[in-house]
Amino acid sequence: MTVVIIGAGPTGLTAATLLAQHGVECLVLERWDSVYPQPRAVHLDDEVYRILARLGVADEFAAISWPCLGLRLLDPAHQVLAEFQRGTEPGPHGFPEANMFDQPDLERVLRANLRRFDHATVRGNVEVTALTQDAGHVRVDITDRGTGDQETIHAEYVLGCDGANSLTRDAIGATLRDLGLEQRWLVVDVATTADIDQWEGVHQLCDPARPGTYMRIGKTRYRWEFRLRPDETADDFSDPARLHPLISPWTGDVPVAELEIVRVAEYTFRARIADRWRDRRILILGDAAHLTPPFIGQGMGAGLRDAHNLAWKLAAVLDGSLPESVLDTYQTERAPHARSIIRLATLIGAAMTAGGRMGVLLRKLIAPRLHLIPGVRARVLSSQTPPLSRSALVHRTPWSLAGALCPNVVLADGRRFDEAADGRLVLVGQSADAAISAEPGTELHRWLRAGRARSAFVRPDGTVAWAGRDVRTAPALLR
Repeated sequence: MTVVIIGAGPTGLTAATLLAQHGVECLVLERWDSVYPQPRAVHLDDEVYRILARLGVADEFAAISWPCLGLRLLDPAHQVLAEFQRGTEPGPHGFPEANMFDQPDLERVLRANLRRFDHATVRGNVEVTALTQDAGHVRVDITDRGTGDQETIHAEYVLGCDGANSLTRDAIGATLRDLGLEQRWLVVDVATTADIDQWEGVHQLCDPARPGTYMRIGKTRYRWEFRLRPDETADDFSDPARLHPLISPWTGDVPVAELEIVRVAEYTFRARIADRWRDRRILILGDAAHLTPPFIGQGMGAGLRDAHNLAWKLAAVLDGSLPESVLDTYQTERAPHARSIIRLATLIGAAMTAGGRMGVLLRKLIAPRLHLIPGVRARVLSSQTPPLSRSALVHRTPWSLAGALCPNVVLADGRRFDEAADGRLVLVGQSADAAISAEPGTELHRWLRAGRARSAFVRPDGTVAWAGRDVRTAPALLR
């Protein structure tokens, strides 16, 4: 087997699909026999939507997702402190900037799509028990959870997409470093056909005594999250009579009998990142590599970004077009990006929910006036994430576009950039050898000019590897 992927969640399925698109044989091993039925992630932005489009499931995702119209901050009495509205039109990446969904629905879409590729196989109901590697391969020991039969598989590479309690992370001797947040929260998922009649953005309850979040995630699906007090557990709210006072400010007069409680569970929100993401032929992705608090809805998206960053590099190493050393750029690029997202999520969480009486007073004074500060609304609603760090495949200089994503603009022939690039390394510009033209007056030309460039090499993951005025100065690895 060429590549074994441990874990068939969104990150593992994304990595498998991208590798299969490059013709790489891969086997996905999953301890569950089918899609894990409980909802977890509920939000993704247009950058991640763009990755789904690359997988070939943009239309399928559109059918199962629900637009999010922005963010509303509420005080402890549920009065609106501030509201930041957004539209549903496509952002710079070609898709709506905030999208709600039910994770099991997405995983079913990803699994069905993966079956289109002969190079990828998902095998469920197996437990990976050990990983051992030498210079040429990785030995993967597995146990069938139904029969107890044991088996050994040999792979050229192993990708650990096996979550927060990752065996793969342990196998490479990596340690999760604490970035300063650990909170227990109650997560409540409700299904109802009743009209709850709430504004369809995220509602953030800024109450240090009981911070909470409400959001609609589908036509008949809703989610609440509340911070648990030290003496509470999720079991305390399994009784609808105890749960109802928490959610009734939103459900209003809807009878309890019309609210189907899909799940009441306890989650510990953590901010952590692994100190190493690769040991020779074993690499970790997603929650195995980093844990992100959910306050800005970037946890699952970070895993899909990992897969998008790594898959094309691994495929190029396997076919000999790039040296194996480029796999080191995976952590070099992704770890600082993930760390910045984790820290932003931690900061936003603290700003919305912490601070005692003084924090409440400051929010009452400041939040209603945020819209008066130039640029604040755009920053609050922006889905743009930081550029990747400098590496052998990101040649950043001052004011350079390198490390950022090329916008997924509509080209003169009606196609979007990603469709024209088709997962290749492409040169964008006005030179005769440019694969995608950036003629004066086009959006790509304006983008290049804003970055003080005439040309740019854009990688298969949409990241600008180099941008400048003279293509001859681009690194030989790209030319």
